[in-house]
Amino acid sequence: MAIVVVGPSGAGKDSVMAYAARHFTGTDRVVFATRVITRPADAGGEDHRSVDAETFMRMKRDGAFCVSWEAHGLSYGVPAEMLQAIEAGGVVIVNGSRQALPAFAAAFPRVKVVSITADADVLAERLARRGRESAAAIAARLERRPGEADCGLDIETIDNSGPLEIAGNAFVALLNTALGAGGTSLVGQKPVG
Repeated sequence: MAIVVVGPSGAGKDSVMAYAARHFTGTDRVVFATRVITRPADAGGEDHRSVDAETFMRMKRDGAFCVSWEAHGLSYGVPAEMLQAIEAGGVVIVNGSRQALPAFAAAFPRVKVVSITADADVLAERLARRGRESAAAIAARLERRPGEADCGLDIETIDNSGPLEIAGNAFVALLNTALGAGGTSLVGQKPVG
């Protein structure tokens, strides 16, 4: 199963995913995909493989990605080997995009979408703390905050307005359920680190 995590900037998608990753250290059934992005490695954000636009297009043409999309002037790719992890009975977690949900549905046999959300004032505070945008740019970003895409996929929402542990534990529980659906549950496994 592929679990595609979506949500607005500042919702804490990377933080929730990192929290969950610590809970599943030591199992090869849970794979957190490292995306290929046309963004410099030192630009901040999640851990990713940085490539230039020409390399990305060559990789895409050569079938290196099972899903790719463009957003905010960048190109994103999910390595094709993630399909093999799912075929082997694993659960693959991908930081995705609402606009790419149809591509995820086409690429993976089973997809669950997890929408990480937060209250608008929490988003504004987090975006301001990052220091990447002006107050006007943050206001514009919050103004255009899209609703969920009607993609026909199973969507579950996790509110990350409060302490990370609440949203993180909700995501861990969701992953345990997904693993249980595949035959082996890791319910009760304690976090590492």
